[in-house]
Amino acid sequence: MTTESFLKKYRLQSCVPRHVAIIMDGNGRWAKKRGLPRIAGHRAGAQSVREIVRLSGEVGIEVLTLYAFSTENWKRPRQEIRLLMLLLKQYLRQEVKELLQNNVQLLTIGRTKDLPIEIQTELGRAMKATARCTGLKLVLALSYSGRADLTEAVRKIAFEVQSGRLKPSRIKEGIISRSLSTAQLPIVDLLIRTSGEVRLSNFLLWELAYSEFYITPVLWPDFKKASFLAALREFQKRERRFGGVENIQGSAASWDL
Repeated sequence: MTTESFLKKYRLQSCVPRHVAIIMDGNGRWAKKRGLPRIAGHRAGAQSVREIVRLSGEVGIEVLTLYAFSTENWKRPRQEIRLLMLLLKQYLRQEVKELLQNNVQLLTIGRTKDLPIEIQTELGRAMKATARCTGLKLVLALSYSGRADLTEAVRKIAFEVQSGRLKPSRIKEGIISRSLSTAQLPIVDLLIRTSGEVRLSNFLLWELAYSEFYITPVLWPDFKKASFLAALREFQKRERRFGGVENIQGSAASWDL
């Protein structure tokens, strides 16, 4: 089936977001409600990842960024972290075949050097295997911190100034954007957060400036095709002004200054 066929099948307009970012929250609460260990929630959440990645490619989304592991997550109990890393390793090994079948390119952002060596190795293999895929870009945010990414961008810019290659007066928003780990990605059009929490949790702090937010009480392991389609349909109802005002034609117009 073509993208147009899938859009018609799922009752979506053609204006799907180019870049969707998701804070996958609620795995632990999902497991607790069922009297299961937390890792059971993470395993169930991996099933949601598979379904959402597949659907994203079908409807023509260009980039899907998933907040998989934050720098703050290193504070969790050591046993849980070990099991999370094991689950990530299994996911990377098992999903490469499906990513290739669906023409999905795997990318990462974050301090991946903080991850165990075996995880870095699996990431490298998976990214190399999918490097020539031309469909959906799946970006895993691993050991990621929005503040750390901004801090590193400031360091890069300061070095350019110190070396004489950049004048302070020439530092614009574009310079900052190009210095972030997300420099090669389009702006985030839609942020989805599951489990009903209303906070950014140090995720893509610069990149979410004009994103549409969609907060759902659905816990991540229960966030399947129907939930994702509901988020996309809600996005397509929004009027995006980017700080301007709506003009007669319904597009965004800047203030006259």
